[in-house]
Amino acid sequence: MITLSGLTKRYGTTTAVDGLTLDITAGQVTGFLGPNGAGKSTTMRMIVGLDHPSGGEALIDGRPYAAIRHPLREVGALLDAKALHPARSARSHLLAQAGTNGIPAKRVDEVLEAVGLAKVARRRTGTFSLGMYQRLGVAGALLGDPRVLLFDEPVNGLDPDGVRWVRELVRAQAAEGRTVFLSSHLMSEMQQTADRLVVIGKGRLLADRSMAEFLAAGSQASVRVHAPAPDDLRLLTGHLAARAGVHVDPVGDGVVLVKGAGIGEIGDLAHRLGVRLHELTDVPATLEQAYMELTAESVEYGASEAAQGEKAGA
Repeated sequence: MITLSGLTKRYGTTTAVDGLTLDITAGQVTGFLGPNGAGKSTTMRMIVGLDHPSGGEALIDGRPYAAIRHPLREVGALLDAKALHPARSARSHLLAQAGTNGIPAKRVDEVLEAVGLAKVARRRTGTFSLGMYQRLGVAGALLGDPRVLLFDEPVNGLDPDGVRWVRELVRAQAAEGRTVFLSSHLMSEMQQTADRLVVIGKGRLLADRSMAEFLAAGSQASVRVHAPAPDDLRLLTGHLAARAGVHVDPVGDGVVLVKGAGIGEIGDLAHRLGVRLHELTDVPATLEQAYMELTAESVEYGASEAAQGEKAGA
């Protein structure tokens, strides 16, 4: 388990991480979300001792990372996949890590096989693609068969098969009782991977909930309605909008999204009104919708409204 207690990091007058307090428990994948500049990477670096906190502490199973005698056997981390010597082969890179932590050489070959790099094990890493770097970083994290795993954007540069592989890998590690802490900007992938979500904005904790709780607290599910005749659509949406708690959003020619009314209710109303429909589809709530609502006030580097308007008009 990872325990953060008032974890804080300041750079001069800038507070990158502001008093984070939470537990990242074993046996589940905990997703770590936040806008660019929110403090996610800094938090992970403090957990593994690469950055020193300005206040508070980060503990792994009750101990700071620096107090762990053979850290790779207890904590595996992929924070910067390209942080290695480009002239070394993949196998040499892992052998160097293994040697400092008392890990046998045969384990190096096992993890290279596990991540799909066995055939290029003796190739210089400076010739690797980004996806290959990511696979080598995952191999390094798994090297000591640790009980705690941290992955910062592990699917960057991976093709769809690689993305699925990472998803299945981290879920399997959590199922074996390990602590898995994973950051990503791919919302659809995070929705399929994480059991729990930690969200920060401007260095502060915004949410710490199960995936189901997070989605339930965000946007409602909606129903996509397509009526080909404009008069029919106006008639139907007028009746729907008059109902308490129902919201209607136009999204295209003859198409609206309705929140607050179910597909059966809308279909029955259309039938009574004699409205012809071409589509009536449930649209479930998404992690992206819920996340955007939660972090709307925490975006550091968003485009201006003028720039967004220019882009939309391009």
